[in-house]
Amino acid sequence: MNDDIRVPEVRCNVDGAESLGIISIDEAMQKANELGLDLVLIAPDAKPPVAKIMDYGKFRYQEEKKQKEQRKNQVKIDVKEIKLSVKIAENDIAYKVKHAREFLEEGKHVKFRVFLRGREMANPSAAKDVLLRIWPMVEDIGVMDKEPKFEGRYYNMYVIPQK
Repeated sequence: MNDDIRVPEVRCNVDGAESLGIISIDEAMQKANELGLDLVLIAPDAKPPVAKIMDYGKFRYQEEKKQKEQRKNQVKIDVKEIKLSVKIAENDIAYKVKHAREFLEEGKHVKFRVFLRGREMANPSAAKDVLLRIWPMVEDIGVMDKEPKFEGRYYNMYVIPQK
């Protein structure tokens, strides 16, 4: 921007007006000063580089406004995690599945996680069996996003709500 531009000549445009063509950097700075605007390098990799005479403060404000609007329209996905163990009782599974069903009905993603302790690590298929026992209880309102997968000390399964 302005005095920080270190190229001998640029293809210069005036914001909302005519193109000045390829001119020296001094001429472009002089024209920008006459108009009371800033000289901003738009495409530094082009041959010759492209510069634009514009109100940089206004440009930055409009860019921030666009980004804020994009963030506002962005959908944030909520992931709820339900932790289980290999030695979980049937009534505890039913209780946890009840909560998972509530989360899925609210449109949240659910991550079922079975933690393996000590000697349970020798038989990780037991954790997968727990997850496969849970799946039929939520398959009517959810879709299995990721199959049960072993990661570190956990067996994880992701379920997302049906559309």
